[in-house]
Amino acid sequence: MAGFPLRLFGSWRPGDLDGFLALGLDNLIQILLILGLCRTVLGYPDSLLFAVILPATGISLLVGNLAYANQALQLARREQRDDCTALPYGINTISLLAYVFLVMLPVKLAALGSGLSETEAITRSWQAGVMACLGSGLIEVAGAFTVTRLQRWLPRAALLSTLAGIALGFLVLAFFLRTYSFPLIGLSSLAVILVGYFGRVRWPLPTGLSAVLIGAMLAWASGRIQLDHEAVRTAFAAVGLHLPTLQLSTLWQGRGELIPWLGIILPMGLFNVIGSLQNLESAAAAGDRYPARPALLIDGIGTLVAAVLGSCFPTTIYIGHPAWKALGARSGYSVLNGLVMASGCLLGLFGLMAEVIPIEAGMAIVLYVGLAVSAQAFQATPLRHAPAVVLGLLPGLAGWGAHLLKAGLRAGGAGTAEQPFGPDLVKTLAGADVWADGLFALEQGQIITAMLLAAMLVNVIEQRFLAAAAMSALASLLAWFGVIHAWTFSVSDTTLNLGWGTGQPWAIGYGAVTLVMLIAHWLPKQTEA
Repeated sequence: MAGFPLRLFGSWRPGDLDGFLALGLDNLIQILLILGLCRTVLGYPDSLLFAVILPATGISLLVGNLAYANQALQLARREQRDDCTALPYGINTISLLAYVFLVMLPVKLAALGSGLSETEAITRSWQAGVMACLGSGLIEVAGAFTVTRLQRWLPRAALLSTLAGIALGFLVLAFFLRTYSFPLIGLSSLAVILVGYFGRVRWPLPTGLSAVLIGAMLAWASGRIQLDHEAVRTAFAAVGLHLPTLQLSTLWQGRGELIPWLGIILPMGLFNVIGSLQNLESAAAAGDRYPARPALLIDGIGTLVAAVLGSCFPTTIYIGHPAWKALGARSGYSVLNGLVMASGCLLGLFGLMAEVIPIEAGMAIVLYVGLAVSAQAFQATPLRHAPAVVLGLLPGLAGWGAHLLKAGLRAGGAGTAEQPFGPDLVKTLAGADVWADGLFALEQGQIITAMLLAAMLVNVIEQRFLAAAAMSALASLLAWFGVIHAWTFSVSDTTLNLGWGTGQPWAIGYGAVTLVMLIAHWLPKQTEA
């Protein structure tokens, strides 16, 4: 077994170094993002991050990268050629952000609002994230056997627009605002990314690496970051071997957190499955036709490994296989990426890197991912489905708006035991023409809502009114039970309100939409000119 990675290095090519730099940098940015969000947004202690979450993340990256490298070697032997490129693999950026802001943060705020201590709230939040990751992995494994049926049921516009809505809010807008808060660093790095990835200019170093290096140098030169001796000492203290352990008791204790968050977990798992299949199709178009089931199973198993060891963050097959193939990367780049990322996570080295490389230096890469995902929602769907894509964007943007509004209110002193969130808050905001009740309604179950609305409009555009009626009827059913839209106040947040009839107003609204669709089915139709 010890010689397994070495056998995978047998197909090493010069282009594997370029491939590793590109993939490793992408994974590095995701890990720095995990550190940044978990520390600042969630308040997780370094003991949890470096002893549990990152080691589990490192093992999941190692497992998947080695498996995809081995798959590339098998394809090369089977087809008697030496130009097979392993599928790029790493942390799922969209799931990372969705689980932090839509699952883990709300759980922590609800726990604090119910009177739990900061430590207890963090534990419950982490358990919810681990359960979300586990759920995503189970969906990915199941999807390996049912993916073709899923594709037939959900139009591409419904899937991609929903993903793009989250990307536009939590990736593009969030990091775009941060870019303009630190314009010298943010805009310079962004310009390098735009010119390299969209303008197809070849920098002396890989585009992503160039952007990070330039951003880091500007951050240090401008005084945006300065050497914090206490932070450096803390980072050095985290260096050491951190072996992951099975977190079965954590999974058992957090089992109650699975059902309330299925509205987030299920769609995110479906996205990963369908997105991975699309990336397999992209690889096939570039000349590497991998069998879908084992490729999707590897992805699912990697996510399950992360969850059972204590990570909250699913893995995925990355977009861009043709780009790695064009670099000349084969299987060696995947092996090297897995070994380096796992070593950094197990040895606690990324804390030191976070002190040297500010998130502003790498956020242009994340912004690029958000732009690419959002653009794909329009580029990969028929032109006539563009209105459905736009409709599917709106719930994700509303969810981000709700997050921004509540964060602002908490920063202003609301959301405390003395000044809890309540109905008066909605009335006050409505007086300022801010319809927070609609914002909070769209926030709950936003991913499912986006999929159903976009799928409904695709069917309307194609004049399949019975199918559109089925989508709105399903939305009505889900709203009635509070899976979507039904919300209630906690002390400092809004939470999903599951139960019989909790979403009655929206259920009735969707019922009316269903009636309209059924009537439209029997009315005369116009034909295209």
